This record gives sequence, structure tokens and C-alpha cells, in this order.
Amino acid sequence: MVWEQIEPTPAHLTYLLLSTFLISYTLFASFIRNRLHLSEPPIALIVGILLGPRVLNWLSPTVDEQGGGWGWGDDVVQETTRVIVGIQVFAIGVELPKYYASRHWRSVAMLLGPVMTFGWLICAGFVALLFKVDAATALTVAACLTPTDPVLASSILSNSQFSERVPKRIKDMLSAESGCNDGISFPFLYVGLFAMIASSAGDAVKDWFLVTILWQCVFGTTIGFIIGTVFNRVLRYSDSRGYVDSSGFTVFYLLLAILSVGIGSTLGSDDFLVAFGAGYGFARDGWFSKKTHAAHLANIIDLLLNSAMFVYLGTIIPWEAYQPHDLTPHVTPGRLVAFLALVLAFRRIPIVLLLYRWIPDIKTFREALFCGHFGPMGLGGLFLAMEARALLENGTSIPDPHPPEYGRPYTAREKAVYIVFPLVSFIVLGSTIVHGLSVLVLSLWSHFRRPRENRSSILAGEDGPLAGMEHESGTSEPEDEEDELP
Repeated sequence: MVWEQIEPTPAHLTYLLLSTFLISYTLFASFIRNRLHLSEPPIALIVGILLGPRVLNWLSPTVDEQGGGWGWGDDVVQETTRVIVGIQVFAIGVELPKYYASRHWRSVAMLLGPVMTFGWLICAGFVALLFKVDAATALTVAACLTPTDPVLASSILSNSQFSERVPKRIKDMLSAESGCNDGISFPFLYVGLFAMIASSAGDAVKDWFLVTILWQCVFGTTIGFIIGTVFNRVLRYSDSRGYVDSSGFTVFYLLLAILSVGIGSTLGSDDFLVAFGAGYGFARDGWFSKKTHAAHLANIIDLLLNSAMFVYLGTIIPWEAYQPHDLTPHVTPGRLVAFLALVLAFRRIPIVLLLYRWIPDIKTFREALFCGHFGPMGLGGLFLAMEARALLENGTSIPDPHPPEYGRPYTAREKAVYIVFPLVSFIVLGSTIVHGLSVLVLSLWSHFRRPRENRSSILAGEDGPLAGMEHESGTSEPEDEEDELP
């Protein structure tokens, strides 16, 4: 009788397992971040892999080999990543110092322009060389890898002892880049997509300029900034008359982020630029940040939403797609590992080292090396992969739950449907692990390169600036007070 009352349904197991992981992590969060120098995403990803169909099979969002599982498809992956990344880029817009864009636009523009373009083209070359695909498919896959992930970036560059050792100008610049470039990636993505689906070169160029550049990017950023500015005034008005309490600020923050994503997706504009523009416009004058400084809203979002998302990601990794198939004969484990190594080594580091003298917020060679390395790829790339799949499968922005079945002979477009997500998901998997562990490696390297008498008594427990990082003081403009270095 007692056993009949037990109901281990997929939903019930999810509540149990996810909350158990988050509670366990919370109890040791400071120790994990500041002594083990680990961040949430790689831990959550590994937990997801262990709990998922590949190992224990306790969480199976997709359909497993026995026909069980929750039955979630790729359309759920798209919408989940849309919401999580949208909230995160909104949060980055809110967390930036006041009037940041007007004072640091040159640095961010260099990262969004030459650096992203170089990364896109070099990754496309690797895709074409290793996986023997056409140029349009290679450009499409590479576009999914151009954005740096705001979720991974925020977990590495905030709320830890390590982050205090990095100059604030570097952290703010990388955060601003990760907030913008998920949206800025759309023009890169649609170059390859329109080349595959447009009826003529003229139509491709027209659609790319009118739809992607003007409507999605320019209009998306503008409407987002307007939304944020208007709601800043609305909240100020309500607060000045005592109509809103402290808890209302937290709710308002999250709901405005979701509203921004909803407006962007409904209008067919760039969701992430709308969300980032709204976050920046909302907190641009610094008022909201001062009102909520003690609430640590961004840290709460990181722990709850982002960690849960990486557990989910660990359960849906398409391991079977990392083997050769009819449509993807050149996708092999060896080629995937080689692709990951080439992307990590050449996507950002060479171009940042070459151009850092023209990036005002990067002062030294080692800072350039740091900024070149810390360009993690994550949930934004998965969203772009789903966006690409959708347009190639059915011509809409919503992918089919599973890729359709095709008959021989396979077209380049059909091959692209099957190759985009496996390549992108493998790079996201590798980037999450490598960049998540980079903090530990850098902390240990910094510890052992010091003279023995200058080392902390705790392994990698130093709190001074990282070698080669300039922590200037007293050089900021008066209005730049919030952006001063530690």
C-alpha cells in the first residue's frame, strides 16, 4: 500500500533532483568559488550529464531509446535558451556602470566589429576544412559560435575572489560585449542562411539588409532602449509616491526582462538586443542599481536560472550525433576535438592580441591574452543553432521538435539541418568545461609563479591583482567613479 503512493514521475523527479543539487551547491557556494575556484556552469553541466539518459537516466527531457522520457523537442530547447539568455543580457544591461556606453563604446565596438568578424571567418574556415561542407553551411555554423555567452561570462567575472583580481574596466567590457553580441550575431547568421534559401543573390542582400540589419538589429536596439527608459520613469514615479515596496523591485526587474524578450520575439525582432537595450535603458542613470544594490539580483538569477539551465543542457547533449551518419559522414569524435582546439586557440586570441592597442580598455599584452581567452560559447550559440535549424527546416523561426527525415540524394540545405546543432553543442560543451576550469588554472598559475615568501598560506588564495593586470587608481574621470578599479 505504501509503495503504491510513491509517484516518481518525470516532473516530480525533476523537482527533487534539481532542488537537491541547488541546495547542495548553495551550502558550499563560497567555498567552491573562492577556494576551489570553480563556477556553477561546468558543475551543473556535469551533474546534468550524470543524471541524464547517458548515465543514470533519472532525467530524460527528450525521448530515450526505450521510448520513454518527457518528449520535449528542439523547439523547447529554443524557447528555454531564449528566455534564459534574454534575462541574462537584460541583467548585464542593468549591471553596467551608469552611462557606460557613451564612455566605453570604442572598446566594445572593436570587440563587436573586427574581433567578431575575424572569429566568424576563421571558424567558418575550420568547419569547411574539417567537415567538408559548403561555404554557406560553414558560415552558418561559425555564426553560432561568434557570441560570447553572457551566462558563462557572468559566472566567471562576478561574485568571486577571482573576479576581484581582474580590473573592473576589463570585467565591464567583457560583460558589455557578451550582452550585445548575442544579438549582433544575427547578421552573421543570416549571411549563410539567406545564401542557402534565397532565390537570388539580390533577394538575399535585400532581405539581409532590410530584415536583419534594420528591423532586427537597429529597430530591436531602439525599441529596447525606449522600453527600458519608459519603465525607468514609471518605476521612479511609483517609488516616489510609495506605491512599490522593496520586493516589488525584484519582481519588476524579472518581469521587465521577460516582457522585453516577449516584445522582441512577437515583433520578429532581435530578442537579445531588445532585452539588452531595455536593461541598459532601464538602469542607464544608475538609480535602479543604487536602489537594489544590497539585493544581489544578478547573483540570484545566476544561481537559480542559469545553473538549472546547464543541468538541462547536460541531459540533452546529443552524444549519438557525434558519430558519422549518412548526412554527416565527416563528423567524428577526433574531428570534433580538433575543431574545439582550433576554435579555442584561434577564434579570438590572435585578433585581440593584434588589435589590443586600439582597444582603450585593454592596457597590456597579458590583459589582451586574458580577454582573448575569456570568450566562452554557451546558451546563445544553442539558440542561434535552433534558429538556423528552424529556417532551414520549415522557413519559420520555430524548429520542428526533431529534424525531418530526408531521402537521398541529400541537398546542402538538408545536410546543414543535421550538422549545425551537433557541431555547436559540442563546442558549447567543451567551452563550458574549459572556460569554467580556466579560473582554477589561472589562480594556481598565479600562486606558483610568486616567490614562496609572497604566496598565500591557502593554495591559490591570493587576493592581489593578477600578474600583468593594471589596477590603476585615481585616473578615472569624476563621472566615472563607479567604474574605478579595485
